[in-house]
Amino acid sequence: MRGKYDHSKELYILPRSPVDPEKEAREAGRLSSSGETGANVITPFHVTDLGITILVNRGYVPKQKIRPETRMKGQVEGEMEVVGVVRLTETRKPFVPNNDVERNHWHYRDLEAMCQVTGAEPIFVDADFSSTVPGGPIGGQTRVTLRNEHMQYIVTWYGLCAATSYMWFAKFIKKIKV
Repeated sequence: MRGKYDHSKELYILPRSPVDPEKEAREAGRLSSSGETGANVITPFHVTDLGITILVNRGYVPKQKIRPETRMKGQVEGEMEVVGVVRLTETRKPFVPNNDVERNHWHYRDLEAMCQVTGAEPIFVDADFSSTVPGGPIGGQTRVTLRNEHMQYIVTWYGLCAATSYMWFAKFIKKIKV
């Protein structure tokens, strides 16, 4: 989509650590993490073709670069092209603090509240890595987690196999009425 950012209404989801697949692959299995924290910068984006404003997660910035004045080169002006992934609202997980709207500290994606603050439509896009601008947020911060239910499948299918084997054994080998 093509449009312009409105940097005056930036929101910050924090604390966040950067998504770096290469680094995560290198450090897989470590007990400790790098400890690098910062925020994801959410900026209203006026889509020229549609005439609406949406929210775009421009990406990760380290803690010392959260304030816009510290990353002036990244505050791009003019029309831009953004490619990304549409995301839904998030529900607050246990032990995650509530969002602090007054201080502009967001801990999870509450699309309804974010749209009330910025005046945007309830559409949220995570920009891809190609949207990264030197001196600005690092795009491509979408974390995709798939549920791992392998153990449930193992227990289900081996349990069904064991039950069926027992019934076969009881009916044909022991000749017990089942």
